[in-house]
Amino acid sequence: METEVYKQRLLHREKDLLEQTSRLDQEGRDVRSAEVEDPIDSVISSEGKAASFHLSTTAYQQLAQVQDALQRIEEGTYGFCIDCGKQIPAARLDAVPWTPYCAEDQEKHDRPAQSEEGQELDSVS
Repeated sequence: METEVYKQRLLHREKDLLEQTSRLDQEGRDVRSAEVEDPIDSVISSEGKAASFHLSTTAYQQLAQVQDALQRIEEGTYGFCIDCGKQIPAARLDAVPWTPYCAEDQEKHDRPAQSEEGQELDSVS
């Protein structure tokens, strides 16, 4: 498998994510409460800060996946599912170049998360 194209895409994505996480972290820190603030302002300020940190966390998670994919390129294991060892189809790598799983194994990993979300919704109702 020719990995150079994927490597360049991953390096570009890594750079974008590093910039994004830095910017989001700074935005989260810059959201300050005013000295005189009514309760609505306080809520809006807190929600803005939480949203910035949530987006930052998501970006950090994807950054870790991108860096793991770059490591797999260096090791010569890129493009093979880390669970079953089967080759990941090029169409999947084109869509999500940092994926460590074939579609079948990705579904297996997504199922527990979906079940937990369903249980949380059931317990809230």
